[in-house]
Amino acid sequence: MKKWDLNNASKTIQFSAALLTAFIGGGLFSLFRFPIPWLLGPMAALLIASRFKNVKLIWPVSMRNTGLIIVGYSIGISFTKSSLSDMISHLPSMLILTILIVLVCACSALVMSKYSGIDYPTSLTSSIPGGLSQIVVFAEEMKGIDITTVTFFHVTRVIMVVFLVPLLIISPLFAANRTNDSSKIMDNVIPEWSDLFPLIFLFALICFLAARVGKIFKLPAPYFLGPVIVTAAIGLLGLQGPPLPLSLLDISQFMVGGYIGLLLKPEQLDNKRKTLLLALMNGLILICATMFFSFLLTKYYDLSPITGFLSLAPGGMDQMGIIAQEVNADVSTVTSYQLFRMAFIYAAVPPLLKLVLKLSLRKKDKNSNVKLNVK
Repeated sequence: MKKWDLNNASKTIQFSAALLTAFIGGGLFSLFRFPIPWLLGPMAALLIASRFKNVKLIWPVSMRNTGLIIVGYSIGISFTKSSLSDMISHLPSMLILTILIVLVCACSALVMSKYSGIDYPTSLTSSIPGGLSQIVVFAEEMKGIDITTVTFFHVTRVIMVVFLVPLLIISPLFAANRTNDSSKIMDNVIPEWSDLFPLIFLFALICFLAARVGKIFKLPAPYFLGPVIVTAAIGLLGLQGPPLPLSLLDISQFMVGGYIGLLLKPEQLDNKRKTLLLALMNGLILICATMFFSFLLTKYYDLSPITGFLSLAPGGMDQMGIIAQEVNADVSTVTSYQLFRMAFIYAAVPPLLKLVLKLSLRKKDKNSNVKLNVK
């Protein structure tokens, strides 16, 4: 057998093992009635399994992207003219709360840098709640930033958010308003697979092309955001896509959860315990801060605490969208706030980080010159 055939056979085995492990995790989480079982179950199972030595598992990024396209489509069809009007009315609060979140991140990064020995540019890049892939790409482009630390912090925070947020939502903190949101799938009508055809073929093609175009134009989270934008625009023009069956949404969560579960690579870090503790503290600070801001948001607008919290939670827009769907939150409001924060961060934060990095390098050079003069 050729070496190429052996490699293919090995990858097939690794992927099959990952699928089986993820399915067992999702099945167990579903059996024990954990929140979002087909997202969290595969995540937990693969995260644990991948820690064993000699266990090699793979999860194709194309599978994750397919899951994101499905989620993006489902969220896109939830946008209506009334939700667009609500989004415009929320713009002042979006700006103010996003700036406050960024300031919390900057202060947290300063304290972390002071007591950990991590330089401030790396600490700040690690703390900003942007999309994982986009922040890592930015870190790679900036000389002087520790990419491994940045990646670890962001993956740790995403996993914390995806695990903790559902648990917080089912806790007594949000119990009083758990079912008050209006954005439920088709007004409590459960979609069937037979309702999808034939219109779903047209929307599937459109969403795939939107994702590819988004990728070409370097749109943040293109496989999620591209379908959201296109399906929302088509819906606002009068052509509404068919709602997805709950089982298909579970499959999309499975596709995304498995990928996230294999992202974290603790073995690549130096001083793992200290870095892990800092990453957990950083994530906890952000979650607590956004929860506090979300209560202020719900006092000002007619939103449930769940929708307010998911709108500001420092997770990825795709993960928060999945959770919002699962708990029947107002997904259009959640996605609007998350989208605005992402756009603001990518517009305002890179220049800020470049300035911080420049000042940091200048300070290092100045200290080096002082030491040379002393000698």
